Amino acid sequence: MSASHIRPALPADEAALGELDRDTWSPLHAVQPKPRPPYDPFFDSNHRPEHFLVAEDTDGSVIGYIRLIPPTPLACNQHVRQIQGLAVAGRARGRGIGRALLRAAFDEARRQGAVRMTLRVLGHNKPARALYESEGFVVEGVLPGEFYLDGQYVDDVMMGRSLTR
Repeated sequence: MSASHIRPALPADEAALGELDRDTWSPLHAVQPKPRPPYDPFFDSNHRPEHFLVAEDTDGSVIGYIRLIPPTPLACNQHVRQIQGLAVAGRARGRGIGRALLRAAFDEARRQGAVRMTLRVLGHNKPARALYESEGFVVEGVLPGEFYLDGQYVDDVMMGRSLTR
């Protein structure tokens, strides 16, 4: 990744992350309607700063994030971390930011004691699926037609990978 830095999110990042989230909204990955004002807070009780890693450009601006959480609150599932959000600003695409965020998430998940990582991606999101596959994720399940988006049924693809290799 050229000329950027990945760090844990801070409460002060809320406005920048909210703006990035709205700017990167796309029917390619979103199952919720396009956000409209007044906007909900980016951070809330289920989306806390400690769940996010942030990619910062050399000027200090936020150009990406990844959300990493335990998939359930169950003790028997605490060895797994799940990616529930990845965004890169349009102006920063093609610089390896998404790949760097994934790799930083692997490191953070290992630091937290995880040995496995999972995610869900829409079946038609070929760019994201290619990135995940290139970083070791494999398809572990498909829920055919799980979502009805823009007049079409779209598959929900579950992917996972080991963090011990």
